Amino acid sequence: MTTRVLTGITPSGTPHLGNYVGAIRPAIAASRAAGIESFFFLADLHSLIKSQDPARTQRATLEIAASWLACGLDPEHVWFYRQSDIRETTELMWFLTAIASKGILNRAHAYKAAVDKNREEGLDEDAGVSAGLFMYPVLMAADILIFKANHVPVGRDQIQHIEMARDFAQRFNHVYGKEYFPLPEVVIDEQVATLAGLDGRKMSKSYHNTIPLFTPRDELKKLVFSILTDSRAPGEPKDTEGSALFQMYQAFATAEQTAAFAQAFAAGISWGDAKQQLFERIDSELAPLRERYNALMAEPEKIEALLKRRGQQLRETFAVPLLAELRQAVGLRDLSSAGDIASDDAGVARVAPPLFKQYREKDGRFYFKLTAGDGTLLIQSAGFDSPRDAGQLIAVLKQAEHGDALQSELFTLEAEVDAVLAALAVLREDA
Repeated sequence: MTTRVLTGITPSGTPHLGNYVGAIRPAIAASRAAGIESFFFLADLHSLIKSQDPARTQRATLEIAASWLACGLDPEHVWFYRQSDIRETTELMWFLTAIASKGILNRAHAYKAAVDKNREEGLDEDAGVSAGLFMYPVLMAADILIFKANHVPVGRDQIQHIEMARDFAQRFNHVYGKEYFPLPEVVIDEQVATLAGLDGRKMSKSYHNTIPLFTPRDELKKLVFSILTDSRAPGEPKDTEGSALFQMYQAFATAEQTAAFAQAFAAGISWGDAKQQLFERIDSELAPLRERYNALMAEPEKIEALLKRRGQQLRETFAVPLLAELRQAVGLRDLSSAGDIASDDAGVARVAPPLFKQYREKDGRFYFKLTAGDGTLLIQSAGFDSPRDAGQLIAVLKQAEHGDALQSELFTLEAEVDAVLAALAVLREDA
């Protein structure tokens, strides 16, 4: 069975080496594993809680999108999208808000920290606390549940939010009497690497000790040569334990290269030579990434087109069908179908419209099918190498008005031609 893994990416500008080693590189590697369907989203709605600077929000979203793409995230193999493009997420958030316990939200770490700080300073408990901060866990739950994610990799400070998402899912399932949502599981990687910064402390923007991931080669060299080291002279053995320089080298080297570097430390390599080797090791990995990043940043319209396309595919494949089901579940229904209001003479009650659904099978290929409103299968596709190819054929089929357009080796008709054409006509009318 395919496992859905969802990762939220905060748009906080260009990442540094610590972000790359500790989060970006391992997440991209994990997305390539067999049996994994990965969802990576740019959390631009969440970012509005901390910043109301429109230009900064736009720029940070562009930079972080370009960063992950430059580092090797394959947008045709994973779902890579912008949170705000999935409009159904905020509708689901409201459904969850209606059943979420305020008492649980009162205990959210970020909200409690803000309240405690206000108390210490003698202010009103909720001074400066926005409703967005308070409701953050509900939006995060909607992000997870709308795609029925099974696993959510997070840091330990986010475990509570996953527990809340589980609680909201359980409550919704119980209130409306069906297992609409699987319960997401938190994933904590105990082996996540933390990289030391220029001063030996953890690399962090708050410490001003970072090395930007895509800094130019000359600037990268200057920063590497500014890493804090001790006063031991060339020829004196040097410790690898606690050495920020050695730790950084290890994060970019193979086991054999690391062993050779450790031997050089024991033999008394000069700090200048050690830094030169570190610079060359880092730059050999980052140079192609830097080139791709600069190319992507030079053509932001391509990133925009990619995000819009993948977001629309996601909506059609998952979000729109799910919200149609949930509206029915909570009672936001077609009023003409209520009770016995419509007499038998008024005709048959309305049914759901036909629906194209894209999905991925265990063979790694992408498929689609067209079903009638009652669930009858009308068209079944063959497998495609990418969801884009499947989506392009769906777009062509939606325009089909004659039986000749329904003859292809890429799909099979599972119903009479007239029934299929009628369903496609309904889709065009509803578009």
